[in-house]
Amino acid sequence: MPVLTRLVLPHAAPRVTSDRPAADEDVLFGLLRARWHGRGLELTGFARPRGLDTGRPGSAWTWLTLRHEDGAGPPLHLRSRPRRMPEVTDDSAQPEHNHDWSGFTALLEPGRLRREGRWLLGDWRIETTLFTRPRATRLRRQYGALAPHWCGSGEYPPAHWVDRDVHLRPYFEDGRLRVRLERPAVRITRAARTAGGLDLSGTADTCPVGTVLRLRHRQSAAVIERPLTRGGDTFTAHLPYRPFTAGGRGGGELEHWDAELLRPDGGTDQLCLDERGGPVTGQHPLPDAPDRVLYLKHLDDGRLQVCVQPAAGLVDRIAVRADGFELSGHCPAPAADRLELVLRHDRTASEVRTPVETGPDGRFLARIPATRTGSDGAALPLRKGLWEAALEPADGTGPGRPLLAAPAALPAVPAATTAGGKQVLLQRRWHDTLLVDSTPVLGAGERSAWAQHRQRTERYPAARREPLCEAVLYDVFGGRGYADSPRAVHAELARRKTPLEHLWAVDDAQAALPAGVTPVRVWSPEWYRALATCRYLVGNTHFPDFLTRRPGQVVVQTWHGSLLKRIAHDVANPWLADRGYLEALDRETPQWSLLLSPSPFATPILRRAFRYRGEVLESGYPRNDVLARPDGRTAAAVRRRLGVPAGKRIVLYAPTWREDQQRGDGDGFRLDLRLDLDHARRLLGADHVLLVRPHAHVREPLPGTGDGFVYDCGDYPDPQELLLVADVLVTDYSSIVFDFAITGRPVYFFTYDLEHYRDTLRGFYFDFESDAPGPLVPSSAELLGALRELADGGALLPSGYAARYRRFRAEHCALDDGGAARRVVDRMLALGRAAVLQQKE
Repeated sequence: MPVLTRLVLPHAAPRVTSDRPAADEDVLFGLLRARWHGRGLELTGFARPRGLDTGRPGSAWTWLTLRHEDGAGPPLHLRSRPRRMPEVTDDSAQPEHNHDWSGFTALLEPGRLRREGRWLLGDWRIETTLFTRPRATRLRRQYGALAPHWCGSGEYPPAHWVDRDVHLRPYFEDGRLRVRLERPAVRITRAARTAGGLDLSGTADTCPVGTVLRLRHRQSAAVIERPLTRGGDTFTAHLPYRPFTAGGRGGGELEHWDAELLRPDGGTDQLCLDERGGPVTGQHPLPDAPDRVLYLKHLDDGRLQVCVQPAAGLVDRIAVRADGFELSGHCPAPAADRLELVLRHDRTASEVRTPVETGPDGRFLARIPATRTGSDGAALPLRKGLWEAALEPADGTGPGRPLLAAPAALPAVPAATTAGGKQVLLQRRWHDTLLVDSTPVLGAGERSAWAQHRQRTERYPAARREPLCEAVLYDVFGGRGYADSPRAVHAELARRKTPLEHLWAVDDAQAALPAGVTPVRVWSPEWYRALATCRYLVGNTHFPDFLTRRPGQVVVQTWHGSLLKRIAHDVANPWLADRGYLEALDRETPQWSLLLSPSPFATPILRRAFRYRGEVLESGYPRNDVLARPDGRTAAAVRRRLGVPAGKRIVLYAPTWREDQQRGDGDGFRLDLRLDLDHARRLLGADHVLLVRPHAHVREPLPGTGDGFVYDCGDYPDPQELLLVADVLVTDYSSIVFDFAITGRPVYFFTYDLEHYRDTLRGFYFDFESDAPGPLVPSSAELLGALRELADGGALLPSGYAARYRRFRAEHCALDDGGAARRVVDRMLALGRAAVLQQKE
């Protein structure tokens, strides 16, 4: 029997004082979920002490005590059952302590709130006691109250009718969970649509002659009073639509009317919704206000609120499917002929659109997919994070409509499905707003700061003592996908049938891999072990800061760009230094066995900028072999995957990012497109398509896509394939120009901020203005005109740039002969063989 179970027996109430105990600041209490089932209200939460481990069964025990606000009756103690909940450790975001067993579940049985056959109505506060044993001879009690979770029933716990006329409602006040047991004086049980309005029907304990239904307009303090038709304890009130739009009302984005019954003596009663006999909540179009509805809303406290607002998608049924969720509901919009369900990622602004089936009287059926289809046609799980959901006209005109859960659908949330080995949840916020939460591919027990700290400090060092295995771990931008030079190295090793196991680092299941390659989840236990035991590590960006190259291990740094703008220690502005980047780089470079250089021009720059003293291989970039030896079948396949119509000329716009264009939330950088897409569409749309490849650091949506002209290729896994099919490249200061120059096709530089970028942000490694292999164009209008002129004239290159282009290729592309991957693999395997022989000596 666990220690605390023996000391605090489940059948024995803990010692408590008659007064409310003071909250302990050294422990955090929270409610994660609340749900009703046959026995009562089940509360699942956590009690997490600071500075103390609760990672073993029995190391923590939580007790709930209910006290009536007016002291009626003795306190009510709820037994709890400890639960293993690694998410509590994860949410703590600290590496020192394990809180996996801080979770608990407690059951509140409504019958215990009765005394001698009557309900103990009123407010009950819930006090929480945590029992732990910091030392073998000491039992600690810590007190507090359950705080709300960020979403779902832990934010808005559900209410329930526990008797014919008794309502039990859990709620939060000042961040502390309470329970209200009440017998509502007025219950609204029905809403019926009539020719000019609505009839609201219900029951009331007292409804004397002269009682009226009164609604107060929050925004203007206007009042509507409607008489009641009475019959015993029942009543009906007619609400015409007209008063909700008269006098300039009804045009606000959201207008609230608070409802109550007003008796002749001046007393008032709130209106409680009772939907046990059928739905009362609903949206009703207002005849004199286009796209506005009268929304009878069921508030989280059970009261009726009348709102005037744009129509929403009110979901009344949720079904889980293998590939996502199916939602049906009502959206009384005189909207466009076609609607789409749109998911928008709250960080990256990525969008997923699916068609919506519409039926009579505003009914709709929508499917929320658990996967997204990238610009390359591959189906991958939704990216981790929150996705906002809305109904929008498919033609892009008109407002978006949020998805709200009707009371009948709330018990079905959260709903869960799986895709690509990760869990995707349909969740709710603000009581009834639906959203999608695509959870990380790592479980809470793997991704917590506590677990990660142990992986780095214990398991990775332990794995380094195991024998090296004949395997290659590939990494592209920290797990982004199957692309770049590591892809070409793998293809060369596979072509040779080299007896190596191939492992590929994948972040968030966001990569489609070929047969024979095993995905390894970034930051997972198997990833740490692969870093420690693989003979070869091949990456195109920074390796983890804890990596220490083992004797016999070969670390190949391919890097990911040639040298136009300054990098690393050559950058004069403080942006990199202020973020610790350069210090981390100095710790990393000694771990590299081999650094690739794309050209003799780049070699001294790479050595200096990285302060690297190891071996540099002037091989060219393996990723560019596909451009040096173009394959028409591959190019045709890429065009098909993109969906580019035959005969269309492809312009690829691939700008870099700006360090001084950080988003306000600090997550990523702004798009700042500067290219006039409407002008481009008018001037080029007849015979061109525009592929836009924003930099990976950019976290803003690309406007105007989906019209057959603008293609968002930000998620295309391998940009070399885009270069393979592009007829023209437009960039600014991106190193992608060195790759594209291999093709001999025209390039334009959109240099609207040349002086700022050159003199303040980065600067260049050569005389960019004199040596660039294409025109520097300062405005969108000039750029688009030049593209039109180039297409109409049929020239291979812009006039006057052929000689400059040849010089540029001679200096920067001399090694791009299609054999870079062969040279890299030859040297990599030679280093591996030498390492094996050295170990045997």
